[in-house]
Amino acid sequence: MALETTVIQDKLTDKFGDKVAGFVQQHDILSFEVDSNSMNDVMRFLKEDDTLRFNFLTDICGVHYPDFEKDRQFAVVYHMHNWMDNVRIRFKCFLNGDKPEVDTATNLFLGANWQERETYDFYGIIFKGHPQLKRILNMDEMESFPMRKEFPMEDGGRTDKDDRFFGRTTDNANNNLK
Repeated sequence: MALETTVIQDKLTDKFGDKVAGFVQQHDILSFEVDSNSMNDVMRFLKEDDTLRFNFLTDICGVHYPDFEKDRQFAVVYHMHNWMDNVRIRFKCFLNGDKPEVDTATNLFLGANWQERETYDFYGIIFKGHPQLKRILNMDEMESFPMRKEFPMEDGGRTDKDDRFFGRTTDNANNNLK
């Protein structure tokens, strides 16, 4: 018998109450929000419960919402998979914009190590208890986090590209092309 989304939702709400909310089905994946202080407990329950058995952490990624209220400006999104029933879920923890922190998942899934390091590297989200939280792709000396919305999309000092080829022309530049 396949694992139904109603069973997942009922087990989570029975165990965690208002720490889990916003259940919606999106493209065959049950999605919901988890209070950031309860993330590790919810993930452990999803993994260890005899019915749920979400035994694989597929992905961890960050999101920056600079226009949201201060306590929801960052989010960490977790994707988990139950291989026995072939069911996937997604949940999101919102974090404070001034100090985006959440507990590490490395105590439950060793594969979370690199995923959390990447999320830290690009968004500056701190994973409390991570065994070696440091940059993984960017230079250690880098002080900014390039996936945050305030990070400039382009290097204004580049001289090796012509704006005409990127649809950024002025009227004078258009006249020079004729």
